[in-house]
Amino acid sequence: MHDFIMAEDSELWDEICDGPFVPMKTISVGTVTIPKTRKEYTDADRKSIEKNFRVKQSKIDMLNTEYKLFEMKEDEYIQDMHTRFTSIINELHSLGEVIPRNKLV
Repeated sequence: MHDFIMAEDSELWDEICDGPFVPMKTISVGTVTIPKTRKEYTDADRKSIEKNFRVKQSKIDMLNTEYKLFEMKEDEYIQDMHTRFTSIINELHSLGEVIPRNKLV
């Protein structure tokens, strides 16, 4: 494994041996601040995960509402309605929200 990785990228082997580089001082680049310590890094990571969860949950709630209020629009073809419905279901599925087949019908 060592020889293969060294042949591909010698710097990659250094990363494997030494681990990832963690900056030890705060540097501001625009609106991005690089954490000083591993704890700050972990806290920032946790906040990012929580924010992503809230955004995901908000999107799921919006799509569920759209699903529950779904109806054919005036002057809409059946194919267009089906496409719109499929789009809502696919987005919900991609976010991990599965609607049982009997409810879809």
